[in-house]
Amino acid sequence: MRNAQKKSGGKSLAYVERVNRAIDFILQNLDQSLKLEVVARAACFSPFHFHRIFRLLVGESLNDFVKRVRLERALTQMSRKRRASLTDIAFACGFGSSTDFSRCFKERYGVPPSRFDVDSFRLKQREEWELAVIDPQQRNLLKRLPPGTNRDGFTVRLRKLPPRQVAYVRVQNAFGPGAVEHAAERMVQWAEARGLAEGQWLGYMWDDPEIVALERCRYDVGLVVSEMTPEGEIGRIEFPAMQLAEVEVRGGIDLEMRALDWLFGTWLPASGFVPTDQPCFEAWLGRPFAQGKQRFELLLQIPIERA
Repeated sequence: MRNAQKKSGGKSLAYVERVNRAIDFILQNLDQSLKLEVVARAACFSPFHFHRIFRLLVGESLNDFVKRVRLERALTQMSRKRRASLTDIAFACGFGSSTDFSRCFKERYGVPPSRFDVDSFRLKQREEWELAVIDPQQRNLLKRLPPGTNRDGFTVRLRKLPPRQVAYVRVQNAFGPGAVEHAAERMVQWAEARGLAEGQWLGYMWDDPEIVALERCRYDVGLVVSEMTPEGEIGRIEFPAMQLAEVEVRGGIDLEMRALDWLFGTWLPASGFVPTDQPCFEAWLGRPFAQGKQRFELLLQIPIERA
């Protein structure tokens, strides 16, 4: 969030917790009516105060935030659920009609969704992401492999998980220098103080960096818990029961990206499944960044459903 999050006062931390609660509510109810009064009630704020506090902490008005997230989710669905009609995508993302969706889409992206080149857009965004996460001299490590290529021998395990409650610290600019690592440190300290640090750690990105501007990509460092009360920047979210496609990753960011590319480009199209609107999870094997910042040991998990 903005600089307001850096304040140390108890009121500021309470506002962070409530705004995070509002964002969670929006993301889980994007296809529903999200008027100011409804979201403010979910965050336990009066509409008058909530409107100002949300803009201060998030950097955009509630209406602008909701419209942007709906369009970005629609664009993600256009790229990953190719069989879905634009009308179905419009309603699934909370637009009142396909006409309303087309108008809003054109205002933001310059052309109606029926004429938008999703693949070219994703490629440009990916190039920007690569420059942000790796030294340019090593950029070739992140080169996307052709569909069907599986030189790493990835195998998928299908799993069904029950509902989970997760305590988290949210990073609003996930690609800011050290932002996720520092959030993980704070989350581990919180967990250690409560004897919870040996539980299942999760990382999950709410936004696809091939769709969303990097400075607006949000990432949660989370821990599966049985019960907790949100406090300050430590939020709580409940994920529903879900089915996952899971791949084990033990290596650098290049290996994780090849796993993601293979899952979305090769395995999913032939699997009979499509990704859901839940985030992709990194289920750490041990604590987050236990092997440092260059090597990851985790289970890469994509929530899926039958096509």
